[in-house]
Amino acid sequence: MKISKTLIEKLIRLRDGEWLPASQLKGCWVDALLSEGALTSKSQGSRRMLHAPDGVAFCRALATVDDRLADLDVFLQSNDFTRADLASQTGNSKLIAVRSCPGFPVNSYQSIACELNGEEFIVNPQEGSFLFVADWQHFNVPEDVVVVGVENMENFRMIRRQQALFEKSVGNEPLLFVSRYPQSSDLRRWLQTIPNRYVHFGDFDLAGINIFLTEFNVHLRHRSSFLIPDDIELRLQNGSAERYQAQYQRFNTLHTGISSVQRLIDMINTFHRCYDQEGYIE
Repeated sequence: MKISKTLIEKLIRLRDGEWLPASQLKGCWVDALLSEGALTSKSQGSRRMLHAPDGVAFCRALATVDDRLADLDVFLQSNDFTRADLASQTGNSKLIAVRSCPGFPVNSYQSIACELNGEEFIVNPQEGSFLFVADWQHFNVPEDVVVVGVENMENFRMIRRQQALFEKSVGNEPLLFVSRYPQSSDLRRWLQTIPNRYVHFGDFDLAGINIFLTEFNVHLRHRSSFLIPDDIELRLQNGSAERYQAQYQRFNTLHTGISSVQRLIDMINTFHRCYDQEGYIE
């Protein structure tokens, strides 16, 4: 997500109750906020307009997209110093919003011997917990480990309740689960530095597929794939028609040269329905 002064000003206008043309805000994060209800949309003539019905809820949702957006007014002032710089100069590290906790969460239901800053780092969290890797630039995993990116935090927390799905859909290789929460480019940048296979597990809808294609596959190419369960066709038949309609205008031309993913796109368009990944939590 590229953050500019212009974008921050638009977000502040939304927070303060204004309606903005949808053409002024682009990105998968917009669709995520719409699906969560933090943003709503309506047609006004030939234009689609966006509105934040609850400014406080909108700001909370923005913070999950990117923690730099936790305080829009403060972020607008400046973004050039670290918190340590500010504290040493002013005694107040919260004068501006900066990313004080970079990185991403990791999880596994089996013990995986990784490396962090040159030291052995075992990833095997107790059930009900997960780990957070902040110094991701110095985090390494064995090459035989398959990295599984999980879009929804509920699925990420409950990987043991989906073990049968992963073993059937991904294989018997050791699996390291990662999440983009809070959303930033750290995870994708880390994936670009390692040779491991990457499998993306997200919602089975057009927006979810677009996230995979535009934020991961475009950078990882042949090392990346989209997790498609054997029974997804049956599940799509009982999926959400409302979600499909809400996404259709933006993603109706979605297409890819990856045959398995294109078949999934075709199924979604055939049934006019989407299916949430949470449905695979047993």
